Amino acid sequence: MIIKFFLLESQNIDVLASISGIIQTTPIGFISSCFAMKNGTPRQPTVCGPSRAELRIQQNIFNNPQHALLGLQQFSYVWIIFLFHKNGQLSCKAKVKPPRLNGQRVGVYSTRSPHRPNALGLTLAKLDKIESDTLYLSDIDMIAGTPVLDIKPYIPDYDCPDVRMSLESQQTDSDQNIGAPGDLDTEKNPVKSDEDEETDAPGNVTEINAEVLPTKNCCKKETSPLSTQVSAPKHLQNVLKEVEAFVTHIDTCQPSCESKIQVSDSAKSKPAGLSTERPCYGVEAARWIRQPPIASLDVRFTPRAESQLAEFLPAHPSGAPGSDRPGFQFLRSTDEAASAIRGILSADPRSVYRRTRCKDRLFFFTLDTADVTCWFGEDFAEVLQVRPVQSHMKSY
Repeated sequence: MIIKFFLLESQNIDVLASISGIIQTTPIGFISSCFAMKNGTPRQPTVCGPSRAELRIQQNIFNNPQHALLGLQQFSYVWIIFLFHKNGQLSCKAKVKPPRLNGQRVGVYSTRSPHRPNALGLTLAKLDKIESDTLYLSDIDMIAGTPVLDIKPYIPDYDCPDVRMSLESQQTDSDQNIGAPGDLDTEKNPVKSDEDEETDAPGNVTEINAEVLPTKNCCKKETSPLSTQVSAPKHLQNVLKEVEAFVTHIDTCQPSCESKIQVSDSAKSKPAGLSTERPCYGVEAARWIRQPPIASLDVRFTPRAESQLAEFLPAHPSGAPGSDRPGFQFLRSTDEAASAIRGILSADPRSVYRRTRCKDRLFFFTLDTADVTCWFGEDFAEVLQVRPVQSHMKSY
């Protein structure tokens, strides 16, 4: 399979001269996923944590595909660059209606819409393990048969702005403390106790109205140069403790930089080169990402659906265990399947049209080897039945 990307007219003549006008690329493999069709597939990988997939590197790319994966097992997450091959149409529009905005139009480049000039997708997947030429992934949002164009390791030091800013802050504080005259002779400048430390008087307050994504004490107020010299070792220890606490923090996706910056009057009068104040850095995102006009739905199961789901056997490493009961191909337990169903339905997988104009409230989707039937109420979704699929999807 060869994918061609056509370059449109550009003012950059040098680029057109160096490129023939058509970019050809070959998929390195195809996703085998617990999602067989678009209906019900999560729009983002964080929606359904138990979702699982496999990616086998094709031998027409490398004679020994496993060699290309050497060292990748040292990373827990990977970037997957893939193609939206089920768009259904080649045309795209400059403005789109994300389901999360419930019909409001925004620019296509401010969204993750699959309907783009170049139908490329990017997802951050959890790398569970690697066996030979196959990657085992979870936290995915790709359907079975998705062509994968590339794999790259997720490196927090490079890819996560909060970690980068934390490391830069640590380096800056270290440089300042090392260069401080008081550090040259610590015996002559004993460290004061917590009770003896002076605090800056509150000064003018500057409001930061931007919506900021995860940071750890990114608005921390710096002390004056004099107090920094006196208590430099303790300050350095505090900074290192804060960095360690940030790196080991479990939830790095909650806002923590919405406080106010206090700037003392004395700091204002200092020359720019001597000021120790730093601006409040952070990662900004559109407000509708955290505060969408549609709310999460409550998900419930009927007793019949619960009993039907309990009949499914967990995925078996060596294939079907030889039982008449239905079995999952990817999901490892009925609890994991129930959690996946709740994640999918709580995010309301319906299109804007089905949500606002369609009178039929029934909804059908496939998860692994189960066909799920549900219906939507005002602020909830109820699973009516869970039956095994009639024909299993082919592995790619």
